[in-house]
Amino acid sequence: MTQYFVYGRDRDGAGELKGRLTEEHWAFMDRYDAQLIARGPTLTADREASTGSLHIIDLPDAGALNTFVYDEPYYLGGAFATVEVYRFVNHTGRTMWEFEHAVEAYNRYLVLTKDAARPLSSEHLIVYGDLFGDDGQVGRAALVEAPDRAAAAALVEAADAEVHPWEFGGRR
Repeated sequence: MTQYFVYGRDRDGAGELKGRLTEEHWAFMDRYDAQLIARGPTLTADREASTGSLHIIDLPDAGALNTFVYDEPYYLGGAFATVEVYRFVNHTGRTMWEFEHAVEAYNRYLVLTKDAARPLSSEHLIVYGDLFGDDGQVGRAALVEAPDRAAAAALVEAADAEVHPWEFGGRR
C-alpha cells in the first residue's frame, strides 16, 4: 500500500455544482472509509464556501489511485480547476480521526510548502508528511490546528507556506 495526497482545487463558481454532487461524493468516499487518512474541504477565509477538496489515502497501486482520483464525482462533474496528486509519507503515523489534542477555540488549516528540511513537532499537528512526485520530494503538507493563518504557517516553519482554511470532512 502507498499513501497519496490528492487535492482538487475548485474552479470558479463550483460551489453550486459541488452542492448538487455532495451526496454522490460522500457515497463514493464511503467505499474508501478504511483507507482514508484525512479528508475535508479547504475553505474561503471566512470559512463560508469551499475552495477545494483534500484527501490523504492509502491505496494498493496506480490503478486504484487513478480510479480514486478520476472516477470521483466532483472530478467527473467538472468542479476542479486542477488536481494535485503526490505520494505522501505520513510522519505522524495516524489519521485525522486519531488526533487527540484538539483546542476548541482553534481553527484548522492545510499548509503546503516546498520546504521540508526539518522534522516538525507540535501537539497541534493533526497529520503531516512529505510530498513526492516522479522526480523526488516536492514539499510537505500539514493539517494543523491554530488560532489563525500566521500561527498555522509558523507551525510548519516555512517562509513559503501556502495556508488554506480547512475542516474535517465526511458525512454530517
